[in-house]
Amino acid sequence: MAQVLEFKLPDLGEGLTEAEIVRWLVEVGDVVAIDQPVVEVETAKAMVEVPCPYGGVVTARFGEEGSELPVGAPLLTVAVGATDASSTSSTSPADGESSGGSGNVLVGYGTGAPAARRRRIRPERNTAPAASAAPAAPAAPAVVSAPSRPAPVAVAVGEVNGWQGPVAVVSPLVRRLARQHEIDLRGLTGSGPDGLILRADVDSAIREAGHVAATEARTAAEPVVAEASTAITSPAITSPAIASPAAPATAERIPLRGVRGAVADKLSRSRSEIPDATCWVDADATELMAARAAMNAASGPSGGPKVSVLALLARVCTAALARYPELNSTVDTAAREIVRLPGVHLGFAAQTERGLVVPVVRDAHTRNAESIGAEIARLTELARTGKLSPAQLTGGTFTLNNYGVFGVDGSTPIINHPEAAMLGVGRIMPKPWVHHGELAVRQVVQLSLTFDHRVCDGGTAGGFLRYVADCVEQPAVLLRTL
Repeated sequence: MAQVLEFKLPDLGEGLTEAEIVRWLVEVGDVVAIDQPVVEVETAKAMVEVPCPYGGVVTARFGEEGSELPVGAPLLTVAVGATDASSTSSTSPADGESSGGSGNVLVGYGTGAPAARRRRIRPERNTAPAASAAPAAPAAPAVVSAPSRPAPVAVAVGEVNGWQGPVAVVSPLVRRLARQHEIDLRGLTGSGPDGLILRADVDSAIREAGHVAATEARTAAEPVVAEASTAITSPAITSPAIASPAAPATAERIPLRGVRGAVADKLSRSRSEIPDATCWVDADATELMAARAAMNAASGPSGGPKVSVLALLARVCTAALARYPELNSTVDTAAREIVRLPGVHLGFAAQTERGLVVPVVRDAHTRNAESIGAEIARLTELARTGKLSPAQLTGGTFTLNNYGVFGVDGSTPIINHPEAAMLGVGRIMPKPWVHHGELAVRQVVQLSLTFDHRVCDGGTAGGFLRYVADCVEQPAVLLRTL
């Protein structure tokens, strides 16, 4: 006997309250295994795949791609214990989680059972004329409970112009598209399996309807044009061409949600709460670049990954924060206290196709330059593929922002709330510089520090930035802290 279980959008952690559906990984009628990912969602922190804790047949999905759902809202329903799902899950309906389902909802957790090959249960097409009798209700396989709200099923009934009868369409998106364009689904022949009407079929009907409408409009306008052309026959009458006014352009509206919305909220809060100030200095990075080249040359062709400039600067930051711990802190506005944090969790700004994200290198103060560089490379790759977890994007105590990759020299960055400071690094490029009393061409970089003026005064911020610049100009200064 089968039972329909409702899977709700789980709490994805980090205080997230909603998520946007990016892509459904299953469709109604598919057979899913326990802990198989069923939908890809985007939260304010990251893009994640959500696995279903039940094994069985998907009977309904709630929410279209691009829509937002609050945590706890129904996501889909699964018929557990159905005959066609027996090969996927041998559990009884009453113990769906205890007999193989982990109950976990984040990728990387759960039973680790391999996902079953997707199978879909095709509805039997009812070809009897609608006028003869009302269609019989489809025989569900011993479903003992059902969701309280109307759920999309394999065959839509009575949704086209009040006509009572089956329509071979599965997707609610296809039905909505047809309604918006006044397409009668009864007149379409589906190109899918068993005559299933697909979106491509509706799109084709829309294009055909638009072509017919345009042809009819041109035909209706032809007599008017001919009548107007015969009205002006005297060569003495001339009329200047009157240009029809162009239709006003429609402004594009882009929703501020997901990662973009979270960034906007955080930046706005930073500007409204933090009295920030910025100081900057130019530094001669020639010796730093030479030290990096020597380090990478010493490692040999197979001596490990190369050390990046960003990794060296990150190591410089951890050393500077050890000397100026005021900048590794946050402000508790409710208690009116400055909270100095014991460890450095170093965030670094990364630009991706989905926007700006700030992955966090945990316990950066315990790592050397090579270890920091390896972690930065790993997190950067995850950011580019959209696979960073919420935990990897939160909990930072200080941020390093290398905006030099955009070809700019300076910036006044906005502090990553609730942190107290951010170090910005411009591009490193050859410039004229006075070196040992003589004019020379050196590798110069501009460093800027934006800091929360509540946690320290300009003297502390200036001391921090000067120490960073000294380490850039003379990397041997770091030997004292190694």
